[in-house]
Amino acid sequence: MRDTTSAVILMPRASAAEDLLFRLRRSRSYARYARIRMTALALVIPTIAAAQTQSLKDAFKDAFLIGAAMNVRQFSEVDAKAAALVRAQYNTISPENSLKWEVVHPQPGRYDFTEGDQYVAFGAKNNMFMVGHTLVWHSQTPRWVFQDSAGRPLTRDALLARMKDHISTVVGRYKGKIKGWDVVNEALNEDGTLRKSPWFNIIGDDYIIQAFKFAHEADPSAELYYNDYNLEEPAKRGGAIALVKSLKAAGVTIHAVGSQAHDRLDLPNSVALHDSSIAMISAAGVKVNITELDVDVLPRGRRPNTADVAAAAQQAPLGNPYTAGLPDSVQQKLAKRYAELFEVFMKHQAVIDRITFWGVDDGASWLNNFPVRGRTNHALLFDRQLTPKPAFDAVMRVARDARTRSN
Repeated sequence: MRDTTSAVILMPRASAAEDLLFRLRRSRSYARYARIRMTALALVIPTIAAAQTQSLKDAFKDAFLIGAAMNVRQFSEVDAKAAALVRAQYNTISPENSLKWEVVHPQPGRYDFTEGDQYVAFGAKNNMFMVGHTLVWHSQTPRWVFQDSAGRPLTRDALLARMKDHISTVVGRYKGKIKGWDVVNEALNEDGTLRKSPWFNIIGDDYIIQAFKFAHEADPSAELYYNDYNLEEPAKRGGAIALVKSLKAAGVTIHAVGSQAHDRLDLPNSVALHDSSIAMISAAGVKVNITELDVDVLPRGRRPNTADVAAAAQQAPLGNPYTAGLPDSVQQKLAKRYAELFEVFMKHQAVIDRITFWGVDDGASWLNNFPVRGRTNHALLFDRQLTPKPAFDAVMRVARDARTRSN
């Protein structure tokens, strides 16, 4: 049987067919819509001119790069269908975990570049802008990094030497291949102050400056980023702006702030906050890339709005309401939210180089296990069968409307 999913992803799209399918989606269940969509496009598309494509990277090629975070099964092409979808839809990629310290530098004096090399090979083969994630973070960093051979805390100078060795080795290995690095990740508390991580406690508040200097020395041509979540919140945004200004005052090279933009359907004013955040951070003289985009559709109860991996919890009375699929009403809310977000991103395209989704499809999303393990989330543009969802159509419509306005 022919793989109609691939046809949907790769083949040109007709506006007439799109309008028909939009009406079908509004009147039928999502599962029914998805089947009709694949069948209709497979029949209609071969007979029309390729005036428009159904590729995100082509739709937004004049605005910014569009990417996804990949896991090792995907970029090693064990998951061949997901790898094919990434090739078809995206022109930039990030590794979910494969360049984090615990994977690439698991023991003192021992580096393991197996996964990192596979990631870079996939990106190079497909001519993609590759991001390195991440060099300095308080999480997913082995305890030994901060200790001497006797288990005592390192001195400032010893930890700086260890940081420099790690950054020089990892960035140096991929010099000229990985074009942008998340140098420091999630260094801010919610109130905008610096997190009291082992990096801060041992080195001091200049550890971020030192990390950026080491990264620039290792590859002077690479773009360097600070990456964090909840930067749309005023207090944390203020901390990020202060951090950027302090780095620039110290003569440090920093190209962009990465706003993770983990959104939630139950946050009614989040779009306006993203809008103001991008404007205010970029005014500090840096680009603002969207680095870990998704939209959580599940209830979180009274849990705080956070993307801190340390906040994950065991199954709780929050429930798991969408194990059989996302209801049409929620599909439409998700599509509307993605459209609103991309309207904001297009508004600020002059200061945005890259939009990256944190995951390829719903089945691979980290939100299936955060903040409660084992739930069924539907946070991305492609479902578990790698079929584009109504949210995909909504995002594509934003790109088409922007082209129409510019003509």
